[in-house]
Amino acid sequence: MHYHTFKMLEVIFILLALFAMWYAFSNFSSFKRIFIGRPMRNKELNAQHTKLFWILALPILSADLYSSVAYGPEAGITELLSLGESAKWLILPITFSTVFLLAILILSYIMGVIAYPNGGGAYAIAKDNFKSPYPSLVASSALLVDYILTVAVSVSAAVEAVSSAYPVVAPYETLLAILCVFLLVVINLRGVAESAVVFAYPTFFFMACMLFIIITGFTNEFHDGFVQNTTPPFGTFPQGLTTLLILKAFSSACSALTGIETISNAVPIFREPKQRSAIKTYIALGILTAVTLSGFAYHLYVKGVAPDPQNTMLSQLAEGYFGHGLVYQLIIWSTFIVLILAANSTFTGFPQLSAIVAADGYLPRALTNRGDRLGYSNGILSLAGLASILIIAFRAHTNALIPLYAIGVFLSFTVAQFGLLRRWKRVKDKSWQAKFAINLIGTVISAVVAVIFAVTKFTSGAWVVLIVLPLIVLFSCLIKKHYVEVANSLRIDPKVTRPEQHHIVSIVLVSGIHRVVNNTVSFAKSLGSEVIAVYVGFDDESIERMEHKWEEWGEPCRLVVLRSSYRSILEPITRFINAMEKWEGGKPDHIHIVVPQFIPKKWWHNILHNQNALLLRAWLFRHKDVIITTVPYHLEK
Repeated sequence: MHYHTFKMLEVIFILLALFAMWYAFSNFSSFKRIFIGRPMRNKELNAQHTKLFWILALPILSADLYSSVAYGPEAGITELLSLGESAKWLILPITFSTVFLLAILILSYIMGVIAYPNGGGAYAIAKDNFKSPYPSLVASSALLVDYILTVAVSVSAAVEAVSSAYPVVAPYETLLAILCVFLLVVINLRGVAESAVVFAYPTFFFMACMLFIIITGFTNEFHDGFVQNTTPPFGTFPQGLTTLLILKAFSSACSALTGIETISNAVPIFREPKQRSAIKTYIALGILTAVTLSGFAYHLYVKGVAPDPQNTMLSQLAEGYFGHGLVYQLIIWSTFIVLILAANSTFTGFPQLSAIVAADGYLPRALTNRGDRLGYSNGILSLAGLASILIIAFRAHTNALIPLYAIGVFLSFTVAQFGLLRRWKRVKDKSWQAKFAINLIGTVISAVVAVIFAVTKFTSGAWVVLIVLPLIVLFSCLIKKHYVEVANSLRIDPKVTRPEQHHIVSIVLVSGIHRVVNNTVSFAKSLGSEVIAVYVGFDDESIERMEHKWEEWGEPCRLVVLRSSYRSILEPITRFINAMEKWEGGKPDHIHIVVPQFIPKKWWHNILHNQNALLLRAWLFRHKDVIITTVPYHLEK
């Protein structure tokens, strides 16, 4: 009985989904207006109310970096899990090294904001400072891949946080992750400013929760001692610990640093003064993240919390302090929400960057198109689709995605820092030596981390990214080559080339004598060109009947009847066009195919009719050099 009830509910759910799809298609404008909002005028693009105040920009652009404190230290110490209890203390030096790297990178990117106030991040820096396009393409490709992985990792980590508290959710992690991505798409399609308001308060609440855990931890340690029964011995090097293993753990912990570049990429969305606002956001983000990472890792060490595939370290620490009460539930759900929202900063950065690269001709130009809400809607949808594929492929498991993570962003860090070195050496403005020194340190450190990541994570999946990146660069170069070739093919000399009148023959494809054909022949005769009606018959009876009806109709134009031996209309029409192109008695300059097509009143009525007109247009566009016009006739019922 239970099985049949479940199957009945499943059928009802499918029917409701089909009804929702039908409603969305039949009432697309209303459906879009409800979810996306009213269209915005172009002049609103640069309006102040569409820009972000830096305090609101903090949650929307830094949620990616800050939220990674929930899984960054855990990702690092997980690599040392096989060494036993004596390796737990290593979470402290690994995390403190990550914090030091965080400070260097933020300071380096502030230099980038100062130098490039119009955004673009690593791509804009490399484009301006290297003659070859390859460094900028490497930077943009690495960042775009990292953005896609950020969505997949953040959403997967969010779902895992909830399944830690509620194991019943575990079988549905992938489905829940996809639904979260869909929700992010809807919110971001509404516009950056609106999404900022939606995301600000939950992100600030998560920050408050993390700081509350840290304060609670120190209160607990003042009461029970800073060395407790669960605290592992400090400074003991476990047997089997190698330099390669330490570097592998450090590279995994560095996954907490992705998202730093988002602010520099999105400087244009800040309110004036843009540079100062972006720098304020960077400083606030650096302080908050450093304090949270250090405090969180320290309390994990004191409590001796170990990684558990079924229960995150954050969940274990919160449970140790608060049990499973209200505070624990608030922390878990705030973690879930902020990890979902962390992907939102990517939904801002990815469309912005892809639009910049596409404007230079290295990505499809459709990515430069703005939607009704003036956001780069094609970029948003592309990011969501690619991230969803990764989530499904890796079943929303964070640990499976982490090896693919961060190598791209550190590669882009390195390119950006090296580009800034070239800029300071070329410009030599005020204090350029100090700026050069800061970016030199950033270049060396980010390059070392990128190499460490590539080596230690190569067999775990980093090889995929190292193969994908060159393919994306190659793909970008091929796109640019195509656009250049198209531009060269279309270019004319206005002083030499002038429009001129041509001899055109209009061929009207007819299937009988009815209102649709009458409408189409009337249109063709109104053009002033020579008109020929073409009918394809499959037997003598249908051909004779058509010729008789055409004669009764008064022969409005010349009728050519073609016989099809294989019940195909493509073959005889193609044969007739070939004959027209070779006609020595008066070969036309252009052959104009006029296709009649009736349009049903309801969209689902199309299912009831064949689509010969669509097939014919597709074939002729692909294989023949002819002009094709469709003349629609809208049915009233």
